[in-house]
Amino acid sequence: MIYVTGERLHPHHARIAFFDIRWRGLDSAQVQDYLDRVADELERLHRELTTANTEAERIRQAPRQWQSRHTGCHHADQGSPSSRWQR
Repeated sequence: MIYVTGERLHPHHARIAFFDIRWRGLDSAQVQDYLDRVADELERLHRELTTANTEAERIRQAPRQWQSRHTGCHHADQGSPSSRWQR
């Protein structure tokens, strides 16, 4: 099996992994089944991470968008608590 150092592990890495055959080695079907499970879990985690990053960015942008929409808003007398209601 070839390992690439410094590279993040992705699902396809687990799916294409291969191992040298040894005498009295492991059951290759069991190893492949396990690697498929690992790849499925990695895929799920990558999707969740992408969703979380997208949501975090949306939340970071929300105050900026609100501020830019409301920069021109003014109140007549901001010091008086009843300035909304004119008599």
